[in-house]
Amino acid sequence: MIDPHSFGWLHDAVSWLLVPSLAALLAACAIALVEAGIAVGERFHGLRRLRDGGNVAQVQAIARHRLERADLLARIPPMLGLMATIIPLGPGLAALGAGDPAQLASAVTVAFDATVLGLVAGIGGLVIGKLRRRWYEETLEAMEDAMENAA
Repeated sequence: MIDPHSFGWLHDAVSWLLVPSLAALLAACAIALVEAGIAVGERFHGLRRLRDGGNVAQVQAIARHRLERADLLARIPPMLGLMATIIPLGPGLAALGAGDPAQLASAVTVAFDATVLGLVAGIGGLVIGKLRRRWYEETLEAMEDAMENAA
């Protein structure tokens, strides 16, 4: 049998990750809002300016960079949300075993809130990425058509 006291250091190390995970989730939600604002600006002004500039390589580089940001936003926050969901459940279940259901309720509340934050930021990143991908493809196609018609 595994001695529960021999892995106390592991529990302490993992518990330390809860606050940074929650902070990163809050930051991810803020970044999703900022990215949504940038995407709106791109859609109504930035893409037209890039298309009129005529530099396909520049548009491809900008698209790649912005799509990578959206992809990271779609993938990392849900993982952080899962991490911040599981971390408080260990102490919460231990508290239940010790007869303290109030601490379990607190841990479950933190766990569910972390899940929601991760999903909100991830959904934002997914939607922004899908829209940007379509917008940049349309822009590049329009630029290629314009170059073919000019030739």
